[in-house]
Amino acid sequence: MFVTIVVAVVALILGLIAHHFLRRHDSEADDVGLSVKDLISPVQTLTVLILAFVLATAAGSYNRAEEAVHTEANAADHLAETAEFLPDAAQRRRVQADVVCYARAVHHYEWPAMTDGHRSPVPSVWTADLRSAFKDIGTDQGAFGMLVGADDTRAKARQARLTESTAAVPAAIYWFMLVLLSITVISLCLCIPRRHNQPQLATLAMVTALLTATLLLVHDAERPFGGAISVGPTAITNVEQQATRDFHADAPGAALPCDDRGAKVKSGA
Repeated sequence: MFVTIVVAVVALILGLIAHHFLRRHDSEADDVGLSVKDLISPVQTLTVLILAFVLATAAGSYNRAEEAVHTEANAADHLAETAEFLPDAAQRRRVQADVVCYARAVHHYEWPAMTDGHRSPVPSVWTADLRSAFKDIGTDQGAFGMLVGADDTRAKARQARLTESTAAVPAAIYWFMLVLLSITVISLCLCIPRRHNQPQLATLAMVTALLTATLLLVHDAERPFGGAISVGPTAITNVEQQATRDFHADAPGAALPCDDRGAKVKSGA
């Protein structure tokens, strides 16, 4: 960073020195030179290029978050379905119950937390119980490998989802974009004629609105789980509903070890 700043400052100083000595005997140099429009054109180009780059970065983060959500939901659904092949009824119900409670905890606790880029410890309660259930099942069961594989896919997808919940564009870059946007709008205002400028003013208003909307879109898309275009918990909610139906169909009247939000119910409560 220091080297970059030094090089830029040295280049500016050398350029001004060269300008002074090379054009000091040029009488026309006092009146002829680059216009304001020529000087600000590189800034406008830089604004558009960086804005396009950060928009692509934010869109990529949004797509990865959406993919992770569906992968996690599919893996959780596969866990519940594979549990049906377990011959022991108690083990079968335990795995199915853990999937239901995990899905509820992700929906009701982790999803709101991800709005601010955080995670919730509640779903981890059920993933820990799943691993404990796998130990009780043992490797001699035919479905053991499928259960472990599905849970591994679920864990990786959850980690990817949590990773994408944080801002994809650093705050410094976002503020830099705000500065560039301000400079671009102000510089465009300087290029507008003083009179008969209604078409230019209308165009300037449209350009300002488009640049602002693009920056707002970047701010919204870089946080996939918060904002107007956020990724919803529909996929994991569908798994929760399906796994709940399967659990009650397999064990009518049995109680789940969690409440409707996925929090663990204390024994005897």
